Amino acid sequence: MNNASLATADRITHLKVVVLALVASIAIMVIGITAHAVDDSRAYGVASTPVKAGKAVMMSTSETPTFVR
Repeated sequence: MNNASLATADRITHLKVVVLALVASIAIMVIGITAHAVDDSRAYGVASTPVKAGKAVMMSTSETPTFVR
């Protein structure tokens, strides 16, 4: 038989096309399922309410006092 056209292809060629389409569709579904969006607030422990900054504190690594004017 002539396997150049899908209309005149034999049974084995049709089976190869169906198997290839099935494998490709499964691969696309697996990629889509594993690449789904994740809620970052649960994944990284982000607080649901924002935390406001407190009063500024000055720190020094030496014993000499630091004066700010």
